[in-house]
Amino acid sequence: MRIITFGTFDMFHVGHLRLLERARRAGGHLTVGVSSDQLNYTKKGRNPICNEVDRCRIIKALACVDEVFVEESLELKREYIRRYQADALVMGDDWQGKFDDLADLCQVIYLPRTPSISTTALIEVVQSMPNVGTSVA
Repeated sequence: MRIITFGTFDMFHVGHLRLLERARRAGGHLTVGVSSDQLNYTKKGRNPICNEVDRCRIIKALACVDEVFVEESLELKREYIRRYQADALVMGDDWQGKFDDLADLCQVIYLPRTPSISTTALIEVVQSMPNVGTSVA
């Protein structure tokens, strides 16, 4: 079974890894759409910390991932599912119900998120740290 999932994957953390590993276990082939920098800005109102090229490199390096592409638009999910011949769309349960309309194309699976970890929280912690962005001689 071919699985597709999507995400920004900024500030890669264990929650991202767990989601991708579980998505891979749901099928034999995992394709990951990494949100473009522009899409991330549109969704979240801020640029990602890591650029799309670096985020794609990180995701592609994972043993559980077979294929990576840049997701340009949320409205293109149907096209991406068709293009990559996905049998199932796997997303974190923070998206619960938001992709049910795609069930006519493929199975839609929502997996529980890893508790107590999020990219937004990590960014906030790092930004609140004293001396972030300063160099030590």
